[in-house]
Amino acid sequence: MAESPFPDVRWGSETSIMRKPAIAFAATKPGSWVIRNLAGVDRRLLERTNGRFTILGPIAAPVVLLTTTGRKSGEPRTSPLLYYREGAQLFVVGSNFGQQHHPAWTSNLLADPHATVAIGGKKISVTAALVEGPEKARIYDAFNSMIRVYGEYKNRTDREMRLFALSAE
Repeated sequence: MAESPFPDVRWGSETSIMRKPAIAFAATKPGSWVIRNLAGVDRRLLERTNGRFTILGPIAAPVVLLTTTGRKSGEPRTSPLLYYREGAQLFVVGSNFGQQHHPAWTSNLLADPHATVAIGGKKISVTAALVEGPEKARIYDAFNSMIRVYGEYKNRTDREMRLFALSAE
C-alpha cells in the first residue's frame, strides 16, 4: 500500500465516552441542524489551525478543510468535511446531512477537480475524482462504519450522493 501524503492525525479519542452519544445525536435531524449551524465556527477554527483542530475533535472525528474554486464565482470556497482515509487517498462524501440538494462544493469539484485540503497543520494540493459503482458503495459503507450517521443521511434523501477520491498532486 502506498504511503499517504496526508497526515493521519486526530485529536480526541475513538474510545471517548462522548463519542457514541455525540454520533447518535449527529444522526438525528436536530443533531444535523446543530452541526450544520456550527460549521462556520468549525471552519474558522480549522482555518486558523490548518486543519489541526475541529469542534468535532474531542470525539476523534476525522475532519479536513476542503477549498474548492466556486464554479460560478471563481472564488475560493472552503468547507469542513469528514473524511475517510484509505492508502494514499482521502474520500469525502456530499451527504449534506441528507438534505435534498447536493452541497455546492461537489458541483465545484465537478467543474474544476483541483482543490486544496488542510489537514494536520499542512495544506496539500489535491485532484478530485468522482467515485462510482461498486467502489462507491464500498467506500460509503466504510464511512458509515467509521461514523454511524451516513446510513441515516442516505435514508433522508432520494438523491444519489456524490463521493470523491482526493489524491495529492
